[in-house]
Amino acid sequence: MQTSYYPTPIMISANGHYPPRSPPPNGLLRRLTHTPRSSVDRNSQIAASAGDNALAEASKHTDLWFCDGSIILRAEDTLFRVHKSQLARHSAFFRDLFSLPQPSADNTSSSPTVVVNNDPALQIDTTNEVEGCPVLRLHDTAEDVENLLTALYDGPNFGKNDPTDFRMVSGILRLATKYLVDSLRTKALVHLSKAWPTSLKGWDAREDVTRADEMQSGPGMSNIYPSPADVIILAREVNAPSLLPSAFYDLSRYHYTQLFEQDDESGPSIAQLPLSNADLQRLALGKEASQHAITTLIRSMGSHSHPLLLGHHAHSHRSCRRDFSELVALATQHYLFDRERGCTDPLYVAEELGQPLYDFGQASSVDDARFGESRRSVEVSECEACARALAIWTTRERERMWKMIPLWFRLDV
Repeated sequence: MQTSYYPTPIMISANGHYPPRSPPPNGLLRRLTHTPRSSVDRNSQIAASAGDNALAEASKHTDLWFCDGSIILRAEDTLFRVHKSQLARHSAFFRDLFSLPQPSADNTSSSPTVVVNNDPALQIDTTNEVEGCPVLRLHDTAEDVENLLTALYDGPNFGKNDPTDFRMVSGILRLATKYLVDSLRTKALVHLSKAWPTSLKGWDAREDVTRADEMQSGPGMSNIYPSPADVIILAREVNAPSLLPSAFYDLSRYHYTQLFEQDDESGPSIAQLPLSNADLQRLALGKEASQHAITTLIRSMGSHSHPLLLGHHAHSHRSCRRDFSELVALATQHYLFDRERGCTDPLYVAEELGQPLYDFGQASSVDDARFGESRRSVEVSECEACARALAIWTTRERERMWKMIPLWFRLDV
């Protein structure tokens, strides 16, 4: 069995068809416009509002305030009156919390608080009630609590995985993870996996959506997905490693100047986002591996020992050999020396190489030139057998690359 010739950590250290999918535009950092605010307090997850004289400054939520609610949750300066039964039904954390015996406020023989798991940070104060309901302070943002409670009562209403939707879904996922709402966590992860998939088929579908959006809004103008750096941060926070390979791969398609230099129009650089040093190292090593994969791919196509050049027909076509040689020369120039066209995106390069009748870098119309798309030649292939073989080779190589991505970025998935 042939082993993969694409770079692994060991190898690096040792030495009506759609047009082709577009590589990431230069303006991708426009997506780095929102850094999700962390709602996870690792030291204390839920605390009582004991002796809180600032309750008068808090306001009731306009929708999530039920007159028959049995508990009031306070997040920042917003009060939510909801039902213990509803929280306990979906959340193992709240179910266990509410199952503890809670002393009454006038019972002077016992403590006015209930301490959970011997942790004084997890306590319910029964002496500070509003409209007959105990008040629990949540150390989360009011926005995230609102989105979580709305999803619990009305069901999740996820959008199109755009930055606005990501802000809502990421907040829900954080709190669903924190408060053990397993069903909601699963639904949120399934939704996010549409934009950050675990399969090559899912990735291609995602790129089709991006390409269609760019064709409408213009090159470099797509804001359909959030920053991959934000996705990496979220995945680390909620222990969702399945999101990491596609997020790291997407982020690796940025040039280093885009990643580390702030631009007033593009937004903050990645250096201003709280990626760990380990993840920054993974990004750098993965970028090197993915770029090496492009040169390896082109070199393998140009090798005279490559199966494509041995002939798939009864006699060898001299024109086929010439066509492949020209394709290799064009690919070398186009993908290794043109920073604007996929030099950081091996999956994109492999897909285009599978279509040998494309005139690289040439445009058939003003619109094609504006988008920088290559076009299909009007000439018919002289050898359909070689064309089919090239398509099969492309499919195989892209699948092989996809499987290598976790190794490129040193991910344990």
